[in-house]
Amino acid sequence: MAYPLSSTFNIPTTRRPFFHRTTIPPSRIFCFSKNHNLTKDQPDDTISVRLMKQLKSVVPILIAASTIQFSFLFPLLDPVPPAANAILYSPDTKVPRTGEVALRRAIPANSNMKSIQETLEDISYLLRIPQRKPYGTMEGNVKKVLKIAVDEKDAILASIPAELKEKASLVHATLIDGKGGLQVLLQSIKEQDADKVSINLQSTLDIVAELETLQAPGLSFLLPGQYMQYPRLSGRGTVEFIIEKGDGSTFSPVGGEERKTATIQVVIDGYSAPLTAGNFAKLVMDGTYNGIKLNCSNQAILSENRLDKNSGYSVPLEIMPAGQFEPLYKTALSVQDGELPVLPLSVYGAVAMAHNEASEEYSSPYQFFFYLYDKRNAGLGGISFEEGQFSVFGYTTIGRDILPQIKTGDIIRSAKLIEGQDRLVLPKES
Repeated sequence: MAYPLSSTFNIPTTRRPFFHRTTIPPSRIFCFSKNHNLTKDQPDDTISVRLMKQLKSVVPILIAASTIQFSFLFPLLDPVPPAANAILYSPDTKVPRTGEVALRRAIPANSNMKSIQETLEDISYLLRIPQRKPYGTMEGNVKKVLKIAVDEKDAILASIPAELKEKASLVHATLIDGKGGLQVLLQSIKEQDADKVSINLQSTLDIVAELETLQAPGLSFLLPGQYMQYPRLSGRGTVEFIIEKGDGSTFSPVGGEERKTATIQVVIDGYSAPLTAGNFAKLVMDGTYNGIKLNCSNQAILSENRLDKNSGYSVPLEIMPAGQFEPLYKTALSVQDGELPVLPLSVYGAVAMAHNEASEEYSSPYQFFFYLYDKRNAGLGGISFEEGQFSVFGYTTIGRDILPQIKTGDIIRSAKLIEGQDRLVLPKES
């Protein structure tokens, strides 16, 4: 069980996990000798050994003949090589590795758009294959997506609110045949230019995410009645932090000049964590984090715990499991049993609430942290040992390069909710 993060937690100076780590026993490996089937007294010219020698010479011929026959029967196929299947079904692919991917997957869009999204995301996995790329498979994926986008246009646009229909139609048209759309992606695949495919694929997926967001103007589930007294975010919001060096030194943005302050933007997700994101958004709007100091370790950047004890709400631990329609409350996930969250912690720049000092069934009313995910400190499949234990509610989308430059004593000069105020629902005052 993970320990609650708080200001009283001692920041480690050695390279150890920031959180409690579960010990995983090493896999058992069995080794055999090449000649484990022969005993000392067994002569090398026995019938079984001679048979084995004959088979060794015959099997390659049979395999070669079968391969030649198969290639004549199916000369035009571009099969997905074994390396592709290894990548597609690797544990690494179950967890998104960037905030953008995690946020895209968390949008509660309809089944047609999710099918389009998943089919396109398969191409990003295929691009990782170090050997010859299966461009034929990629082309088939795009053509499948084009067919869904064209044939199911009415179904895709049906769930969009009337006031957003016109905008959605334009985005849909861009997806099919616009700049950064499917036709452009298809052309780059035909040219077999991996770099172009990667760039155009990202553009296409951005358009997909935009259309999915228009399909999801609010929550896709009803909150339990006992939680209606909490602030809640019924969609997405963006928080902008201005960070200042506490010792008077400067930040060094990539490709830019040194500055005394740095900007970080975080997209907070109410689709999967409406209570946690809502409480955080209200705290930001109230100016709670302005002037707060930060504490750092090699795995997290934690906000200082010196706020008024009446600040914020004691929101229950809130985690949306993958494949479910609503969050779980007061319940951590069991990753070793295959449970994974929609908003994973195992992403560099993930933003989550610390645990409440009194109970791990609740999040801290106000103390949050940026998670500095490092695969070297993770378990099987690159999954953090703390996965499923904290309420993750957003991701750093701008300024990820600033996070490793932040040191203990640096200050949040200001935090502002620059997008999403209209989606923040505040409880009625009694």
